[in-house]
Amino acid sequence: MAPKTKKKTYQATLELAAGNAPVVDLGKMLGQTGVNLVELKKTYDAATAAQRGDIVPVVVSVFEDRSFEFRLKTPPTSFLIKKALGGKGSGRPGHEVAGKLSQEQLREIAERKLPDLNTGDLGAAMRTVAGTARSMGVAIEEP
Repeated sequence: MAPKTKKKTYQATLELAAGNAPVVDLGKMLGQTGVNLVELKKTYDAATAAQRGDIVPVVVSVFEDRSFEFRLKTPPTSFLIKKALGGKGSGRPGHEVAGKLSQEQLREIAERKLPDLNTGDLGAAMRTVAGTARSMGVAIEEP
């Protein structure tokens, strides 16, 4: 007889601070599921301690027996672009330039985002990141 698989009752995607997830945000999204929030916070914080200071999205799945599992994703592209620039995007994209990304910075961001993108090609990933940068009012240095 095959082992029973757990039935998933709830799934949520959260964007939390790496290494220091606020219990309040966890409680808002997962409180009604009855999952042990303190255990989830400790597990998440331990898994993301090396990325402290970043925003790391996580997909949390809660099962019938109130156990959980989570899958970490890469930080949002806009967060990585802002981090590379050391500031924020433009208030008026297309009219004002908030900064300029070098090809090297663009490549680094694309390599980091590659596991979560729907492509395996670095060139396509760079074009995707460049499009996000343009929508934020960030110019891209020509190669």
